Amino acid sequence: MDPPLHLSRGARDWPAELDRVECPPEELWLRGRRELLAEPRRVAVVGTRAPSPYGEAQALRFAGGLARAGVVVVSGLARGIDQAAHRAALESAGATIAVLGSGVDRPWPRGELTERIAREGLLLSEYPPGMDPRRHHFPLRNRILAGLARAVLVVEAAWASGSLITARWAVAQGKTVYAVPGRVDHPMSRGAHRLLREGATLVEAPEELLAELFGLEPAAEPGGAWRPAPSSPLAARILTGLQGETLTADELAELVGSRVDGVLAALVDLELDGWIVRTPGGLYRLAVRRERAT
Repeated sequence: MDPPLHLSRGARDWPAELDRVECPPEELWLRGRRELLAEPRRVAVVGTRAPSPYGEAQALRFAGGLARAGVVVVSGLARGIDQAAHRAALESAGATIAVLGSGVDRPWPRGELTERIAREGLLLSEYPPGMDPRRHHFPLRNRILAGLARAVLVVEAAWASGSLITARWAVAQGKTVYAVPGRVDHPMSRGAHRLLREGATLVEAPEELLAELFGLEPAAEPGGAWRPAPSSPLAARILTGLQGETLTADELAELVGSRVDGVLAALVDLELDGWIVRTPGGLYRLAVRRERAT
């Protein structure tokens, strides 16, 4: 492992955005591509450590769309939405920054993704090398996470969530907060819905963020689409019905108004094409990107 890079406040490549956060850091330690600090287009994508399949799919969708358009995805490396966002950025041949609550030589959680970010993206911390993760570090690091980003997107969060702390820091810094709406009866939708009630901007697609923040159109997926287009109008209706849902074939037949045998045939095609996953109990859900890539 190469020794961490050290950056002092006021240095030539110091990110000026961090001078405007509350209690600005005096030093940063880095592992990876320090040139990402000079990229002007950065968006934070954050959310719960325990996402629903819908939440994880949206994190992959938004982060991938942003990264393919050249936007640096910033997040906090936590399990769940944060790691999904980092992974989607890297798998889209894009860039990502992980802001840590520990020294960059002791990232938490450790794993293959962390090492990949150190090689292809950037690990960043205000805490010196050798510093173990501590509980109170994580809410504080969120001010830096928000400070590095042009805007903050909350994908899925509980009522009391660290993602909401990141959103509060963003508002205090004059940044825009976006939130992805979820199911009204799901506990991991409550935080995002709370932000929407408080004035966050509802967003349904990465194209909206790209257009509003940077005047960009989303870049095309490298190598074309992830999988073949739905084979029939019935298949397309089934995919719409599975947005945020996990349903049986009988439930889908009732939802789309079609015979069960026709729905089952369409489900087989969709599963073969990588659109959906059949889970134990005969339940179907949308596939997330890494499942489609295998």
